[in-house]
Amino acid sequence: MRRLVVYLIRILKMKKQLAFGSLLLATSQLVAPAALAQSTSPPTGSVVTPDATQQGTPPESLGPQDAPTEDIEISAPGAGDVQEDIVVIGRNIPNIVRATPQVVSVLSTADIARTGEGDIAGALTRVTGLSVVGNGFVFVRGLGDRYSSSLLNGSPLPSPEPLRRVVPLDIFPTNIVASALVQKSYSANYPGEFGGGAINLTTRAVPDETFLQVGGSVGFDTVSSSELGYVYDGGSADVFGYDDGERDVPAFIREAGLNSRSLTSAEASSLSNAPTTLLQEQAQLPANWSGEASFGTFVDVSGSTRIGLIASGGISNSFRTRAATQQVANSADGGLSSDFDTVTTDNRILVNGLFGLGAEIGEHRLRLTNVYVHDTLKQGILSAGDNEASGIPSPFGVPGLIEQYTNWFERQLFTTQFNGEFDFDPLKVEVRGSYANTKRKSPYERAFRYQYTDALGINDYINDLGGSPNRFGRVAFSDLNEDLYSGSIDLTYDLNLDRPLSISTGYAYTDSQRTASRYEFRYLGPNNASLPIEVAQLRPDYLLSDATINLYGITLQNNSTSQGAAAYDASLETNAGYVQVDAEVLDGIRATVGVRYEDASQSVVPTGGVTGTNLSNSYWLPASTITWNFAEDMQLRVHASKTIARPQFRELAPQIYQDFESNRQFIGNPLLVDSELYNLEARYEWFFGRDQRLTAAGFYKRIDNPIEAVASIAAGGGALQTGFSNAPSANLYGGEIEFQKYLPLDSLGSSFATARLLLLANYTYTQSSINASEALVPNPILNQPPVAANLLFRDGAPLVGQSDHLVNAQIGIEDEENRTQFTVLFNYASERVTNRGPVFDGQRLPDIVEEPGLRLDVVFRQGIAIGDKQSIDLKFEGRNLTKTRYQEYQIFPENVRVDTNTYDLGRIFTVGISATL
Repeated sequence: MRRLVVYLIRILKMKKQLAFGSLLLATSQLVAPAALAQSTSPPTGSVVTPDATQQGTPPESLGPQDAPTEDIEISAPGAGDVQEDIVVIGRNIPNIVRATPQVVSVLSTADIARTGEGDIAGALTRVTGLSVVGNGFVFVRGLGDRYSSSLLNGSPLPSPEPLRRVVPLDIFPTNIVASALVQKSYSANYPGEFGGGAINLTTRAVPDETFLQVGGSVGFDTVSSSELGYVYDGGSADVFGYDDGERDVPAFIREAGLNSRSLTSAEASSLSNAPTTLLQEQAQLPANWSGEASFGTFVDVSGSTRIGLIASGGISNSFRTRAATQQVANSADGGLSSDFDTVTTDNRILVNGLFGLGAEIGEHRLRLTNVYVHDTLKQGILSAGDNEASGIPSPFGVPGLIEQYTNWFERQLFTTQFNGEFDFDPLKVEVRGSYANTKRKSPYERAFRYQYTDALGINDYINDLGGSPNRFGRVAFSDLNEDLYSGSIDLTYDLNLDRPLSISTGYAYTDSQRTASRYEFRYLGPNNASLPIEVAQLRPDYLLSDATINLYGITLQNNSTSQGAAAYDASLETNAGYVQVDAEVLDGIRATVGVRYEDASQSVVPTGGVTGTNLSNSYWLPASTITWNFAEDMQLRVHASKTIARPQFRELAPQIYQDFESNRQFIGNPLLVDSELYNLEARYEWFFGRDQRLTAAGFYKRIDNPIEAVASIAAGGGALQTGFSNAPSANLYGGEIEFQKYLPLDSLGSSFATARLLLLANYTYTQSSINASEALVPNPILNQPPVAANLLFRDGAPLVGQSDHLVNAQIGIEDEENRTQFTVLFNYASERVTNRGPVFDGQRLPDIVEEPGLRLDVVFRQGIAIGDKQSIDLKFEGRNLTKTRYQEYQIFPENVRVDTNTYDLGRIFTVGISATL
């Protein structure tokens, strides 16, 4: 079995260059099994339920609220025996109740459309127990993204975000996703890194009929659109998210970075200057816009063979301005070391594409899938404030310091996958092989700081490049590339016994290889001396002009290794095998029991003799779920399992990373170790009608060695920096409840004869507590000795990212016949920790928390038929109608509040139109 998987990997490696060269639009998904495409659709965020007709409800009794459900496509690992009346992972048990053996939630195409979200991360916030933190990272039941895995069509993906191993899901636009499945209870056919859950995205499948669809939208943000922002020129292709060559990195940058060599004046003057340096005001930022197109067709080769193709592409361009208060405290009473007002303008451009070929040959399915996502953030920042820690107050009634940043963060994901699903009844075979590549390029990360002076009556801001921490110019070049090869084979055999029983086994292999570098240089005047005062007053692009550099002998000092390594190589290789049994052990009682063996070798090798990491561990990971169908439409599940969470590359790598969301720096810790999780859950489910349900669950997790983000105050005392450490252990418990009901509206008159009212609400309550002690844990500050856990962590403190309360609610009117849909969406998340508080002068300061608050959105969709198959769809969205702010802060004694990063968020209104031809 392993030889077959390794052979697939070799084929993919040989095809790597061909795939990149020929798939320019690099895109899409292939067919899910026909059985899945024919099955009924589960409701939004629901546990997949049996068909109503299987629940004892005769079809003729269904009312107007029971409109036909849509087809749903799901391609996930170890799907096994899927027949037409089962939708998702698991084995079909042919008794009166057919349901998946695991606890899952599913968003179908219609569910995603109802939310109106532009990316899949936003849509997933509507699922019970899920919240999105930062740049599209999904937290399941309050557990950080490191405790979950992201899969695309059942195959793993590398992340284009250096801070994470999982993929930020906001890079996946909803138009390329057919379904999103969240499995919350572990089963042995999934990867062992499973704490909160696994998120499996299935891209669009081969269509049942030929179609062409085009569309576009325009959006207005009340805080950003037509308002003041800070931008810079860049290159001529920036509007499309691609660099035209202006930001090309010279070869001498890499050579100098690796050899810790400083740059000469000639080299410094050859770098791009004004286009990447000059920050300018733009009085009125443009509106947000997007466009997309998709095409699909098929050919019936014979009565039992069909070949299909689907392709799509899209682009979006949006602006967001954040006027933030950013403060840093360095005393137990909340005294400030720095206080800045920072205005950030983000211009985000997202390009995506799909291309898929599929074949259905009798009961067998073959799929070749390609996906391409290119996500670019062009960022301009202007900040003014004071740095008491560096002796820079505001004695003259103006800010003591002005800072300017210009950044270009370019992320790219490409994957090509082959899936084969073969049905040799009673044996089912699935073979998967994939190659995925992610890149993150950030050339010309520029930073400048000017200091106000009244010396000699100047009364102006100066930057003399003389080596002072309060007057500087810096430029950095970051690059990351990761290749991931994966392959798996799953076998399922159905035994023809008196009671249904199936046995599954499989083998999975992954090989991930990453290279990353960050070379940072600081501009210095001649012999580290200050420039003349009349030169020091020049704006940044004049200050770094060829004439100034050559006249005054300005050089670039290499600071690449000032904190950690300039570059590193990382790898993670896993070999895993599992056995799983799914059986009806008694009437109405179903058991799914399995065990997975997973062996992994993980390493991070920095350059320059810096300490690295070499982890090699093997685990037995058992899992069992018992389902008791004690009534015709009710069942009870109990679940127990053990899973793991490995530290991510970026958490291990001793290298500085600049986060574009918080404008803070992060650095890894090579001394981190794996986390181990023990999971328990009990769930009650009542399916009282098609797409209608009441579910309630309680869950408990014990985590050994959880990894936590820990803040520290950087040298000089004026900025926060985030590192990582293992806490000794933590406990997490909670409960969740969900209700969905459809009500017919025909009693309101003929205009509502085919309409129905949707009422959906879910609530998740979670509590977690860290168990701190005097045990030694890795110091989050690089090259420092271990520290006692109770110095970094407060005993009983919640885990990073965990909200006590998550609430989602939807009230909607749907009329399928008239193609009308109006939905009001509520979303609330209580405060959660983003970083453990920094330790300063031996004192642990309060944790840094964020407050997501309450959001109210509305989505209206109207379809207009203009022919048998042609139609026009109109969409209106109103986002964040509550105008909820983003707040990140610390609370000190006497209710002193320090805002680490707080800013207003606007209301966003979007109008879109699409046509199907």
